[in-house]
Amino acid sequence: MRKVYLSLAFAFVASLAMGQFTFDPNISASFDNDVVKVPASPLNTQVLFIGGVHDVQTVDNNGQPNGTAKAKEWHDFIGVTYDANNPGEYWITVNHERIQADDKIGDGGGMTAFKVRNVGDSLTVLDQTLADGRTGKFFNVDFVNTVGETGMNCAGIVGPDGRIWTAEEWFRTSDSTTSSQIYYGGAGIRDLSPVTFNTDLPGNIDGTTVPKYQSLNWMVEIDPREAKAIRKQYNWGRAGYEGGAILDDNKTVFLGMDATPGFMIKFVADVAGDFTVGKTFVYKHDDANKWIEIDNQDVNKMLNFQAECIAAGGTMFNRLEWVAFDPHNNQVLFTETGRDHPGSRWIGESGQGAVHAPHTLQRAAQQGTHPDSSAYWDYYGRVIALDLATDEVSIFLEGGPYFAADSTNSSIYPDVHLSNPDGISYWEVNGKPFAIIQEDLNGNTHGRVPTDIYNVTGARTCEAYMLDLTIANPTLNDLHRIAIVPNGAEITGAWGTNDGKAMLINAQHPSSSNPFPYNHSLTFAITGWDQAVASGLFDQPQFDENDDFAMWPNPVSRYVYFKERLDVAIYDAAGKRINVYRNTNRIDVSNLVPGVYFVQNLEGATKKLIIE
Repeated sequence: MRKVYLSLAFAFVASLAMGQFTFDPNISASFDNDVVKVPASPLNTQVLFIGGVHDVQTVDNNGQPNGTAKAKEWHDFIGVTYDANNPGEYWITVNHERIQADDKIGDGGGMTAFKVRNVGDSLTVLDQTLADGRTGKFFNVDFVNTVGETGMNCAGIVGPDGRIWTAEEWFRTSDSTTSSQIYYGGAGIRDLSPVTFNTDLPGNIDGTTVPKYQSLNWMVEIDPREAKAIRKQYNWGRAGYEGGAILDDNKTVFLGMDATPGFMIKFVADVAGDFTVGKTFVYKHDDANKWIEIDNQDVNKMLNFQAECIAAGGTMFNRLEWVAFDPHNNQVLFTETGRDHPGSRWIGESGQGAVHAPHTLQRAAQQGTHPDSSAYWDYYGRVIALDLATDEVSIFLEGGPYFAADSTNSSIYPDVHLSNPDGISYWEVNGKPFAIIQEDLNGNTHGRVPTDIYNVTGARTCEAYMLDLTIANPTLNDLHRIAIVPNGAEITGAWGTNDGKAMLINAQHPSSSNPFPYNHSLTFAITGWDQAVASGLFDQPQFDENDDFAMWPNPVSRYVYFKERLDVAIYDAAGKRINVYRNTNRIDVSNLVPGVYFVQNLEGATKKLIIE
C-alpha cells in the first residue's frame, strides 16, 4: 500500500565520464509503519487530540458539570465549523465509533468537541467556557440529556453553514445482551428500556414508543459550540448511515447507506436551513423521475426504512459510505467501498424488486457472472458520481489496479493502489478544487496489502489521497498520496479548513504495539497546504510528446513526474547513487539538498535534474 524502495537485479555498467552510473542491486526495503507518515516541507504535522489520553469535560444526567473522563477512542468523522466572528478559529467535532459504557461520558458511542486557532503554520487548542458551565479544552458531547444514547458514531455531515450531524452506523436489529451490535467489546449500552420519541418533527413520530435498539441508527444533529445534541433526524429514515452532504442551497441532503444493499437517499427541506419539514426520497435509476418519495411522517416507514427502499424498487449499491458535494463539476461523490463477494447479501432484495446499479451489472458481465452470484467480486470499491443536472450515476474513479491473486512482492507494487475508499470530502485550496479520498481496507487479499508487508506487520496499511477535480476523467495515476496512518489504523475524517491552510485527519484504532501516541486513536493536522499548492505541488505535468523518458518539471522542488512508468535511479553530481525507484511515474525529491543530480532509466538514458 505504500511506495517502497527495493532491490533491482540489474546494473548499468558504464563510466562516469560517459554520463553513466551503476545501480546498486541491494536496496533494502523498509516495512516499518508504526507512525503517521505525511509529505515533507512545506507541510507540517501535529497531533491535536488523543483518545484514551486527553481528558474531556463531562456533565451528569441533569446536564451539570461533573468533572472529567478520558476521551473515548476510535476517532472517525471530523466536523469543522468556522467561527465567523473570529477568523482563523474553528470548532472541531470528532466522532468516536467505539461503543462502551461509562458513567461519566455516557453509554454507547460518543463525540468530542474542541476549538482551535490557526497560528502561523500550526493549530492551537483553545480554552473555552460553555453555557452549561464546563471549562477546559476538550468537551464530551452531551447526548444523554438531549436525544438519548447513540450507537457507533461513525461519519457525518458538515453543512454549508457549519451545522454538524453525526451518523449512528452499524445497524442494530435487537436488544439482545449478547449481541455485539449493542455490546461491542463489553457492556456498551446498559439501559435497554423502551424509548418514547420526543421530537418537533411532523407526523405520527412524536410520542411513539419503540424498543431501545430502534432508538439508534439515525442521523443526529449536534451543536459544536456547546457540545450537545439537538435532535435525531427521524424524518431521514432509520438506517446504517455513514456519511452525507448538504448542497449550497442548504435544503438538499444526500445520504449514503453503509450496507449491501445500500441505497442512495435524498431529503429536500421546504425551507432553507430548516430540516424538520421536507420530503425524503430513495434513488431509482430506472424510473423516469429517478427519485421515489417515502412518506417521512409515517413512523413505521421511517423505522423500517430499508424495507421501504426495497419495496420502492430502489437502486442497490455495495456499501455507500461518505458523501461529498463537488460544486466545481456540479456532482455529488459517493464512496462505494465494496464488499469482496456481496452476492448472498442482496439476492433477497433483488427478488423483492430492488434493482442493481448499471455499473454493477456491467462489472458482473465483464466477470462473466451476475451480482447475485457468489462468484461476483468487488475487492477494491470505487468512487461514484451523481450528476446533479441529469440525476445519472456513473463510476468516477475505479479502485485497483486489479490483482488476480494475492500480491506477494511489494517490490513490484504499484506506486498508487486505491483499495476500499471510505472517507471523501471536498476542499478548495487557493481556489483549486480537490477531493480527499481515504481508505478503509475490507481485507488484505488481491493486492490490497502485499503479503510480504502483511506477514511482517500483521496489519493493514491505509492511505489518503488528494485528487485535482479539474481533471477530466481522472485515473489512479492522478492521485497524490498525502498520508499513511500507522499499522492497523483506518485513515478517516479528513476535512480542510476554509482558508485552505490546514487539513485534519484521524487515525482510528491503530495497533497497540505502535509507539506512543500512535498506539491510540488520534486526530492530527497537516498545515501549509496553501503554500504547497502555490508551489505547484498539484500542477499537471507537461511532457515532450517525442521523448519517452520525458520528466517534468525541471528544475523541481518537490515531485518530478515521468511520462511513463519506469525504473529509475537518481545520482548526485559526483556519481553517488542516492536511491532507486521501481515501476513509478513520480518521485519525491524534497528531501534532497538543492543542486544538480542525474536520473537514469533501465535502458541507460541519463538526464540532468536540477533540484531547487
